[in-house]
Amino acid sequence: MDLSTEYLGLRLPHPFMPGASPLTEDLDMVCRLEDAGAAAIVMHSLFEEDVVGFAADPDAYLEQLARIKRRVRAPVIASMNGTHSEGWLHYARLIEQAGADAVELNFYHVATDPFEDAASVERRIVDIVAVLKESVALPLAVKLSPFYSALPHLAAQLDRIGAGALVLFNRFYQPDFDPASRETSTRIHLSDSSELLLRLRWTAILANQIGAPIALSGGVHQAIDAVKAVMAGAAVVQIVSKLLRAGPTALAVIRHEFERWCDANGYERIDRLRGRMSLFGYQERDGEREHYERVVQSWHSATSPSAGR
Repeated sequence: MDLSTEYLGLRLPHPFMPGASPLTEDLDMVCRLEDAGAAAIVMHSLFEEDVVGFAADPDAYLEQLARIKRRVRAPVIASMNGTHSEGWLHYARLIEQAGADAVELNFYHVATDPFEDAASVERRIVDIVAVLKESVALPLAVKLSPFYSALPHLAAQLDRIGAGALVLFNRFYQPDFDPASRETSTRIHLSDSSELLLRLRWTAILANQIGAPIALSGGVHQAIDAVKAVMAGAAVVQIVSKLLRAGPTALAVIRHEFERWCDANGYERIDRLRGRMSLFGYQERDGEREHYERVVQSWHSATSPSAGR
């Protein structure tokens, strides 16, 4: 089966790659990911706080990027995480000089200021991408959260100014706290397949409305999850939690079982599969309301006296 796909101007042999995570902090692990067949390597993030406040050494990130480029043949996508332009432009240029093939901009921001309106939040993202787009030649992927009041409008703006791809979504970490000690808990919880549904919904909505390819990130743990991601319209599939749990070989397993599913269901090319369940590939725009109504009514169907007969 022909699994080749295009993402950020890169021709990739298939759509499966590790997403941004601590895995790439270890050079041996990066090599294992490439041996498992990773189509590209997405690096861990360089955080805005590291660049602006020097909480860590941002130069170490550039050194690791250069080491990875020397060791692997797969394209290397750097990652920057933040919400302001200060310091980003300088390091984006250094990342370009270090040899990255593209940059993923991870906008993780929780709006807590009651005087900042939704338009201002979105405008900041568009302005940063516009500045970076004019200043570096690297393709730019924009990694978003799902919590925007008009996500399709934001996506269209980013597509219009030349974003090379959209990544849906970054994970929204919700800290717990201990009432007695009044300390927050920072323990991370890895994803499972239940997180896929939100990504599928928005990938399906956006896939045929913007020109930029979409990377689905989050909730892919089995080959059937990957099948759904591509059918919704994803150009590439980023996997993290499954790799953290099961190791790099899980990437090869998902790819192999994905191919088997496609062969068994008569798909000879991945392009024939992609977008089959997107909003415009499957139903009309008004289907969102119809789907909502059916889901709400499904509770009555499941609990009716005749359901168990």
